Amino acid sequence: MKTAKLSLLCLLTLLILVAALAGFRNAGRWLMREDPLSSADVIFVLSGGMPYRAEEAGKVFGMGYAPVVWVSRAESPASHLEELGVHFVGEEEYNREILIHEGVPAAVVHILPDPIVDTEQEVEEVTREMRRAGKTKVIIVTSPQHTRRVKALWRKDAGDDLGVLVHAAHEDPFDGDHWWRNTRDFLSVVREMMGLMNIWAGSPVPPHTN
Repeated sequence: MKTAKLSLLCLLTLLILVAALAGFRNAGRWLMREDPLSSADVIFVLSGGMPYRAEEAGKVFGMGYAPVVWVSRAESPASHLEELGVHFVGEEEYNREILIHEGVPAAVVHILPDPIVDTEQEVEEVTREMRRAGKTKVIIVTSPQHTRRVKALWRKDAGDDLGVLVHAAHEDPFDGDHWWRNTRDFLSVVREMMGLMNIWAGSPVPPHTN
């Protein structure tokens, strides 16, 4: 009887370990949650992931899914560097140049005014700008591993009156099948998991502000 119970315990332990290993290996793929594309009012490029997000947004624009592209303005040391006499060009300007290179007319590229610290602030800003401009649907372009967290933040902060399609930058080098093999992908998965847990817990950890 004891031998049978021990065997059952070993089997359950093995099954738990196999399930944990499977979950670990599939974490990268699980984070990738992309929506099918359809027509929208605006394409929004999240900060980071340069140049892949802006390049993908340019391709989406070229396919005719939206008439304008918005770019967020990441918080930067520009003002402090200016005091030191150092010229600084923010990421938003590089994204703008990438979009123009991809064939997006300069006149339809708009850099949003407020500097942002994290993705939640970006979601808050784009929803605010959409309501101000009378837009009702947006295509958000981000990195593949970031798509699930963007959707979670949208559900949390955007409300039911605005529609969103989250689209991945397909040229981004993130390897969802083997994310543990390099530091870049490993840290991306850890960051996304921590971000999701923060959302599920009600965002007790706020963005860093100076």
